[in-house]
Amino acid sequence: MTTPLRSPAPGARGKTLPPDGPATPSPGIGAAFAQGAAAGLPFLVMVIPFGMVFGMVATEAGLDLAATMGFSIMVIAGASQLAAVQLMTENAAALVVILTALAVNLRMAMYSASLSPWLGAAPFWQRGAMAYMLVDQVYTAAHMRYETGSPMSLRARVAFYFGTVVPVAPFWYLATLLGAITGSAIPAAVPLEFAVPITFMAMIAPLLRTLAHVTAALVSVVAALGLAFLPYNLGLLAAAILSMAAGAQVELWTSRRRADAQEGQP
Repeated sequence: MTTPLRSPAPGARGKTLPPDGPATPSPGIGAAFAQGAAAGLPFLVMVIPFGMVFGMVATEAGLDLAATMGFSIMVIAGASQLAAVQLMTENAAALVVILTALAVNLRMAMYSASLSPWLGAAPFWQRGAMAYMLVDQVYTAAHMRYETGSPMSLRARVAFYFGTVVPVAPFWYLATLLGAITGSAIPAAVPLEFAVPITFMAMIAPLLRTLAHVTAALVSVVAALGLAFLPYNLGLLAAAILSMAAGAQVELWTSRRRADAQEGQP
């Protein structure tokens, strides 16, 4: 969950917003919604065990069923929810819990900025709803469709986005409930915890298309492992900041190299 997607500046709209009148016919609203639902369906393999893991961890940490479900419904951000619950069990200060959860969710702000060229012109109420439902799986499906698929009208892009939510958000809630209720009955031999790293590897790998992306990913892994000794998951906070800084620097460097190469051409 993050802030509503911002509309592009009026002067930049023609440069950043893909055209609403594509040369090829845009799919209808219903067809786009169905395409989105189909694109989000494979993520059930990750969402269900991930949600069950959170339900189990939250109840084991002492949260009752209402608090566990409220956490998932209001926050709807699995990684930050797990980080926050772990810190709460360690009796970390409330400020540390909040800052860590915010650090883990900083990627949502980047997701929002990334989707703004395609969705920023939608009505505010739609952008607010999309912001609430913006999770890793929805972003991955929507961003890949907008970038690599055939052109779509704004209404079709919005419909596709909401379509991807259908197999993700409701099943996240249901999986959390299932984990909270039956968590103690699940055999320890069932490795549900592997759903968390597998989820992120499956989503991130297709998105590592530039040197800046790869650099940010490598720095985050190395920093998170190297700083794991820090208390209250502060190493995760530091790794997030370092990876973003490294990715931004590499992107700046590559942009300058491209500009210099273009200037050197006859």
